[in-house]
Amino acid sequence: MITLENVSKRYGAQVALAPTTLGFPARRTTVLIGPSGCGKSTLLRMIVGLARPDSGRVLIDGEELTAVNADRARHGIGYVIQDGGLFPHLTAERNVALLARCLGRPQQWIGQRVTELARLTRIPDAALARYPKDLSGGQRQRIGVMRALMLDPPVLLLDEPLGALDPVTRFELQEELKRMFAALRKTVVLVTHDMNEAAYLGDHIVLLREGRVVQAGTLDDLVRRPVESYVRDFIRAQRSTLPEVAS
Repeated sequence: MITLENVSKRYGAQVALAPTTLGFPARRTTVLIGPSGCGKSTLLRMIVGLARPDSGRVLIDGEELTAVNADRARHGIGYVIQDGGLFPHLTAERNVALLARCLGRPQQWIGQRVTELARLTRIPDAALARYPKDLSGGQRQRIGVMRALMLDPPVLLLDEPLGALDPVTRFELQEELKRMFAALRKTVVLVTHDMNEAAYLGDHIVLLREGRVVQAGTLDDLVRRPVESYVRDFIRAQRSTLPEVAS
């Protein structure tokens, strides 16, 4: 569903992403993981068209993402950032429906879709009328997911969506996301720095360091067949209880 062909990005002298070729399988969840500044978010921003690669191509379902088609392509990509990225002057419902209204979707369709997504994300009806400042962190993140799913895009990108949450809320939302990913069967790319979260949510894990892919594969691949010592060290440094495969 998503293909990067020799894609790279620099900011001045800083290499944000070295030439990288990657494929993201359809209807599976791929997790990008690595330390801060390793290129995870840069890679995600190039997939959604918010940053243009200096070299190479980004293809979505076989179509190259360009300056000409970027706006249209983004309608097929849901994008979730930390704390939801909601507009503070709009209610939760208006945040969710904003793009659909701008595109002229019928009001009845919008209302039905908001109701469907509220049930999916387990948001109470009363919360939809509140402003972001009146919502909990977990509710804001759920509203962000609703907004990303409003147009039913085949691709869903999430950039550290749970990073700002307390441990209990984060655990609850990890379970919610896993349930939603399984139910929706979309192509999901999720950025995190937490190996335990990657192991729980991801079908496929891509470990980056200093703008380069160190290893890509399943959790079992990274734990049992690390390509270099950095992979072992990164997993060990997490000090998390990974699934049984890591024991």
